[in-house]
Amino acid sequence: MASNKSTGTNRVEVPEARDAMDRFKMEVADELGVNLKQGYNGDITAKEAGSIGGEMVRKMIKKQEEEMAGRSR
Repeated sequence: MASNKSTGTNRVEVPEARDAMDRFKMEVADELGVNLKQGYNGDITAKEAGSIGGEMVRKMIKKQEEEMAGRSR
């Protein structure tokens, strides 16, 4: 059986993008007023964590839709 170091669901498909995704996550958290810090964030609520992830997805979908429509921001 092959060993898989990344067994969690929060893996980044392109390892080189990890830093950019972390910066994006911090930017979204700041916009939402969530006190996110580097490292462990077990002190934030599930609602706060979900709002960060949800907003990240909304922004990524919007950007992709704009690119598909030929309107890059």
